Amino acid sequence: MWILGVNAPPAGWHDSAACLVDEHGEIIAFSEEERCNRHRHSLYRKPHSAARYVLHQAGISPGDIDVVALGWDSEQLYPRRFATDADFLAYAVGLDFGDRTPEVVRVPHHQAHAASSFYASPFTKAGVLVVDGHGENESSTIWTYEDGAAPRRERSWPRTASLGYAYDAASTWLGFSFLNAGKTMGLAAYGRAAGIEVAPLVDLAADDFRPAVAPLTESRGSATADEIREQYDTVVGRWRERYSRIAGADGPSAPEDRLTDDPNAVLVAYTAQRIIEDTVRHLASLTRKAAGVEELCLSGGVALNCSTNGTLPGPLYVPPVPHDAGVALGAAWTVRPPWRHTIPLSPYLGTDIHGPDYAGRQAALDTSDLIRTDLDTDDLTALLLDGRVGAVAQGRAEVGPRALCRRSIIAVPDTAGVNTRVNTIKNREQWRPFAGVTRPDYGAELWEQQEYLSRYMLGAAKATELGRSVAPGVVHIDGTTRPQVLHGDEAPAVGAALDALRKQGAPPVLLNTSFNDKGEPIVNTAADALTAFRAMDLDFLVLGDDLYRKTDRSGGAHR
Repeated sequence: MWILGVNAPPAGWHDSAACLVDEHGEIIAFSEEERCNRHRHSLYRKPHSAARYVLHQAGISPGDIDVVALGWDSEQLYPRRFATDADFLAYAVGLDFGDRTPEVVRVPHHQAHAASSFYASPFTKAGVLVVDGHGENESSTIWTYEDGAAPRRERSWPRTASLGYAYDAASTWLGFSFLNAGKTMGLAAYGRAAGIEVAPLVDLAADDFRPAVAPLTESRGSATADEIREQYDTVVGRWRERYSRIAGADGPSAPEDRLTDDPNAVLVAYTAQRIIEDTVRHLASLTRKAAGVEELCLSGGVALNCSTNGTLPGPLYVPPVPHDAGVALGAAWTVRPPWRHTIPLSPYLGTDIHGPDYAGRQAALDTSDLIRTDLDTDDLTALLLDGRVGAVAQGRAEVGPRALCRRSIIAVPDTAGVNTRVNTIKNREQWRPFAGVTRPDYGAELWEQQEYLSRYMLGAAKATELGRSVAPGVVHIDGTTRPQVLHGDEAPAVGAALDALRKQGAPPVLLNTSFNDKGEPIVNTAADALTAFRAMDLDFLVLGDDLYRKTDRSGGAHR
């Protein structure tokens, strides 16, 4: 039995994705469409290339698919839009399934989010909290999941109480897209560091919460996509009005690259951040109480807020794909949950640099302008210790928005200046922070410990005095970092470099950020990696088992 999970239009209009699981619930492959078509977030695009990739990984054709599981109840949102399931699949996925139309299972959006988190976790029972912009009828939900039992939805809050809407409003007030909420989070840290006071805009009752802009009459019923869009505009508009009153302005007075110079911009970002942190902590407590266990899973787009995650006590698990792309996995697992619950999900489920056609692709790649050598850990470590900044594209790509050392830019973070250089290389605002990666034992010395969040770089942690001393390049203005720990040979080149740094007496920690230029998805294939390497001011590239460097005009190695 083969189940193809998708986040697909018309309901899943951003971050479309495809995931293939077998009859045991085992993941064969997972891919976000943006990695394939190179359009960030794949707005209004079906996961056609992602679906083709995951089927190719299994060696099957569309006609072998038994079930297509969608992470939305599209029938509610778009009533009577498609006459048949075949019509729906042609629009949403675009594969030719032949004469046999697979069964279509429409999984409610928040249930798909919840399944993607619990079944990826090491827990056998947990409370699951889903917080995002909205599902079909809700914006936050509480669930109890337990192996061998049907999931139970305990609580829900309507779209008008959406924490995601509140954050979207701040992001757009600041001049960002709602899809750039990470920038708002990074800017908010300047407010925390300054110790500014913000107005509480959510009423946290004993077992409930109510945002300041929620209307007196809240809509809890079913709605179509058009009605939800109208409601979104209304609620986000009210939040923006509230932020404007707080700031005394309708937007920032400084350009995006200098927003830290605008006290009002910092105030709005930190106000929105505190809304999320205070309310999610409250909801986390309610979730644990409802489930009757301390084990907690988070999902939904708000679960990408690392600063909030870092304030929550453990045991806590957030999957590498808590955003909408992850409902492709959650929908598939709702149809066929995995049989075994052993270790947290490996994020390395994407495209393999050494895929079946890698040799052919590599032979077709023109690298005549580059200097190639066999990858040698000593050479790589020497480049890093010499202050060089490079990239890694090796093995199967990680899934989700955080680069986890298979598609990463790396550097030694021993000065704050490396932050400036890497932001310049990536064409990012200079006020934005970076993450650090190390081995688990050394991480215990560098920052507060996180049992699971640091597997996927999904929780902010306070840096220790040693962390601030040896790795200032990955410590943000508020004294936190967003750490990753590498276990074993999860990312061979970076892991080997960390071990070599330790052997040479250097701190075994590296700056780690996604390998992509501004406005682009994380690189996926060897061709993507070489294109980005040439376009960016990087000193070296680890591509599979090869090490590439640039040449200068005299024909020697660059820098």
